Amino acid sequence: MSNDHIVKTFDEDLSLLDNKIAEMGGLAELQLANAIDALLRPDTEKSERVILNDQRIDDLEKEIDAFTVQLLALRQPMADDLRIVIAALKISSVLERIGDYAKNVAKRTIALNQSHSVGNAANTIARMGNLVQGMIKNVLDAYVSRDVEQALDVWERDEEVDQLHTSLFRELLTYMLEEPRNITACTHLLFIAKNVERIGDHATSIAEQVHFMVRGDVPEDKRPKSDQSSFTVIEQEEVPANDGGQDA
Repeated sequence: MSNDHIVKTFDEDLSLLDNKIAEMGGLAELQLANAIDALLRPDTEKSERVILNDQRIDDLEKEIDAFTVQLLALRQPMADDLRIVIAALKISSVLERIGDYAKNVAKRTIALNQSHSVGNAANTIARMGNLVQGMIKNVLDAYVSRDVEQALDVWERDEEVDQLHTSLFRELLTYMLEEPRNITACTHLLFIAKNVERIGDHATSIAEQVHFMVRGDVPEDKRPKSDQSSFTVIEQEEVPANDGGQDA
């Protein structure tokens, strides 16, 4: 894609747009990293900072919205340039949602800190979070470099996140059936895991926008999807008997 225009300031505008998307994406990635770290420690104060810092991502989305409207009105871009502006507008909306999901993880962590720990779920969520952070970083690199192949790699990697989410979903349901006292903590962990899984989905949405921006269409194949949590059922017979009996 050529970025050379007769009006030099238009090149500068598009470069500024890229910088704003990169900044917003970097903040969203950092928010997720901090939310996961606060879950592992656990750290209520760090969770609260994640919640407060979400406002900056919201503000950037508004800036990008206003800037893209200005570009459309004043520059009247066509062809490749028009796709760049449209993709940036859509990507900023997706990044805002990623920020919201990271904030939700932080909120659930604060509630979770008031319950007892359950199994190894937090570490599994951290594995999911690390995978998703990598996806966000790589898809933003693909956006800046206009690299369709790198974007498609992110698009395909979401399958591993889905598989971890399904496995954790079954594990947490089992914990709840084994011991009713686990229900509160497991419920918050289920929501946290789902938020991280959804961030992975949004990273693939950005990958699709990169594909559209460069090639003018979205991938023809259906995205690999392995999240089976919506169909997961745990029967009581599958849960090992508690030989110690219930506490009085």
